[in-house]
Amino acid sequence: MRALLVVNPKATTTSERSRNVLMRALRTEMELRVGETRRRGHAAELARQAVRDKLDAIVVLGGDGTVNEVVNGMLAGPAPASGGSPVRSNLPSLAVVPGGSTNVFARALGMPNDAIEATGAILEAMHDGRTRTVSLGRVDGRYFTFCAGFGLDAEVVRKVERARLRGKVSTPALYIRSTVTQFFLDTERHTPKISLERPGERALAGLSTVIIQNTAPWTYLGNRPINPCPDASFDTGLDVMALRGLHTPATALTIAKLLAGRRSLVPAVVGRARGGKATTTERTDSGQSLTLHDLSGFTLTTSRPVALQVDGDYLGERTKATFTAIPEALRVFA
Repeated sequence: MRALLVVNPKATTTSERSRNVLMRALRTEMELRVGETRRRGHAAELARQAVRDKLDAIVVLGGDGTVNEVVNGMLAGPAPASGGSPVRSNLPSLAVVPGGSTNVFARALGMPNDAIEATGAILEAMHDGRTRTVSLGRVDGRYFTFCAGFGLDAEVVRKVERARLRGKVSTPALYIRSTVTQFFLDTERHTPKISLERPGERALAGLSTVIIQNTAPWTYLGNRPINPCPDASFDTGLDVMALRGLHTPATALTIAKLLAGRRSLVPAVVGRARGGKATTTERTDSGQSLTLHDLSGFTLTTSRPVALQVDGDYLGERTKATFTAIPEALRVFA
């Protein structure tokens, strides 16, 4: 087996020791080349070259941002048709060793949140030839592995990224402080502005913030999983949780339920797309929030630019974003 190890030396929990242990372990099983990322976008370049060189596997040591870059590099090229899969038999299989602060994708795959233990699990999977396919999400040509956000959570990601550029360390405390500051001081909370549109369905208007999940959980606060859409899965389409308003009492109650690990936040709007036909069952809770399950695609539009993030990376502001579920898009060791 020929493989590429992509290392982000600046990832939060990546150390020289974990890197050396991983390199020695992998070299006992395969022909290994190593690429250290030097700048934003470099991981995608390394992955594109690995595909051109027809390598068998790409192993990532880094956080969710590095994984996202590698995945987008692997799948570079013309986007598939809506609902279609870009997976090709000659694509390398992907393995992820957690090296960031949160590592949602690796943990969602069942990997231990420790680099040494995860290395052992990956080597076992490689030795046994054990892989699985996972779905991905895509928004306007950018793939994401576990989540995207349009609105408040993307604004928080933007604030955290700016803090990290000033030398702050990414910690749960930093995210909590950023969320509180963004919600009370910076976000326009009183004018819902987002509409969710699906073919053949009535548009859902008046939304203030939208969370999109490709798997569960959405994220972690330390070791606590945060699960707005607990039924999201790598084996289904995209799940959505949206708030119709960001009024302080109702939003605080929703956040409290999330942090408490409540499986069901509120009675929900649940939409399923099976056999090419969408059916919808609607339940409401004072009009505050909704969820949608297993969507093949939808578009979010706004009256003014709204922040967008994917896999914890801020992508700027948009007035329109089109999301598509890509089934069985990637083969991973797990």
